Amino acid sequence: MFKNILLATDGSDHSVRAIEQTIKMVSSYKDEARIELVYAVDGDKSKEDVLTYGDSHTATAKRKEKFLDTIQSIENQGVKADITILHGEPAESIIEYANENNFDCVVTGSRGRNKFQTLILGSVSHKIVKYIKSPVMIIK
Repeated sequence: MFKNILLATDGSDHSVRAIEQTIKMVSSYKDEARIELVYAVDGDKSKEDVLTYGDSHTATAKRKEKFLDTIQSIENQGVKADITILHGEPAESIIEYANENNFDCVVTGSRGRNKFQTLILGSVSHKIVKYIKSPVMIIK
């Protein structure tokens, strides 16, 4: 039974399906479950966001705002949820975070929105499967 789940997301359609599947996974024990969404920001996107919003603190707040509806939707299902913003190359950031924390399972979509996540199991998803120590589920 997976109770503490890391859900790597970027807001893409594949991420939305991963969120839906994760909620289904924990539906029978949702009071005990916790889903932590992670969004990894690479250097180019980080610089772009800082230029757009004026400073890194505002950029981080805006990134978190992007996922507030998702967090609320998960919590409306009776599951605890939170979002963590990571900085750096997405695959490496997610792998490091997942391996440093005690997650029962890591869930991600098979494709993403940015240039690092354009191929099915080609980059981020493939690296996650290969290097994360806990079970990984990839949603198509």
